[in-house]
Amino acid sequence: MVDVAILILRIGLGITFCAHGLQKAFGLFGGAGILGVANMLSGMGFYPAALWAYILAYAELLGGLCVLLGVFTRFAAAIIFVIIAVAILKVHLVHGFFSMQGGFEYPFIIATVCLALIALGTGKYGITKF
Repeated sequence: MVDVAILILRIGLGITFCAHGLQKAFGLFGGAGILGVANMLSGMGFYPAALWAYILAYAELLGGLCVLLGVFTRFAAAIIFVIIAVAILKVHLVHGFFSMQGGFEYPFIIATVCLALIALGTGKYGITKF
């Protein structure tokens, strides 16, 4: 059952980050696209914002895809963990814990899933075993 649990974690995190990556990279699902992400990152003090927007968008998209398929799961989960840790520190922490006030509750859950996948790896139902 451990391998099934890992698969469930991978599917949830993978789909979520593929979708977020598609929003950022291509503006799908109501996303802002690269220009919108670059503007957001610029406002947060990330320069050069356009470069960071591409890095963020494709790290989320490809990281989510890797987690979903079970390809280099630990590495992809670590990349997503860094992304979510930065989001917590730069955006959510000042708002407290609860999501209703813009807090870090939701990204905290994502971070814990990432840490679990870093520790557990791909499991039985993936392309690579690490």
